[in-house]
This record gives sequence, C-alpha cells and structure tokens, in this order.
Amino acid sequence: MPDNQTPGADEGVITIFHNPSCTKSRNALDTLEERSLRYERVDYVDAPPSRQTLELLVSLLVDPVHELIRTTDARFRALGLDPAAYKTSRAVVELLLVHPELMQRPILVHHDRAVIARSAAALDLILG
Repeated sequence: MPDNQTPGADEGVITIFHNPSCTKSRNALDTLEERSLRYERVDYVDAPPSRQTLELLVSLLVDPVHELIRTTDARFRALGLDPAAYKTSRAVVELLLVHPELMQRPILVHHDRAVIARSAAALDLILG
C-alpha cells in the first residue's frame, strides 16, 4: 500500500492485510467476496507496510496491540524473541518493520477501526 493512502479511508472500502498462505486469511477474503463487499487487498509479506501504515494500524486496532504479533509462529521462536518484549505499540511496530511475516492475519481496516479477523465473530465486528 502506498504511504499516501490510508487503510480503510475510502468510506465503502475495507482494507484487508492478507497472507495468501494463511487459511484464515483466505477465509476472510472469501467472506468479503461472498458478501460482495468492496475491498483492497494488501499482500503484506510481498509488500511490507511502512512505519506510517503500521503506526496507523496499531492506533486503530480494537484488539490488544501485542496480539498483532504471531508469537507462537515457528519463525518467532527461531529468532529467540520474548513475547513479553512486545506489549507496547512502539515495540510491535519496530518488530514488524523488520519481520513483517510475524504480523497476525488477516487484519481488516474499515472506517476508524482495525481488527484481527481470525474468527467469524471478529470479522462481523468490523463489518458491523
């Protein structure tokens, strides 16, 4: 996503931060398609979000900020990282700038809210 665009800024468009290799992310994308909702897909592993975008995401996130990181991911463990070190917005942003693959998915942004949409209930929360 270009830095001059704000995720979810277009009133009717949902931004989905998507990883095509993730089943839950694909399911969320399928739900958007099934409901004929307008969306912008951001394949964040191929096109990592900028600092500005990550800071916006954490500011809009309705979930606790530490949940934005996949602390149970094998890559997280292989890096020897401590989940307790990523409780603040700043720490989360700094980590995801270096390791965008550790970002939880999918993230949906709509209006002034962002949600980790790994369940149907979370998806419904953002689509309200």
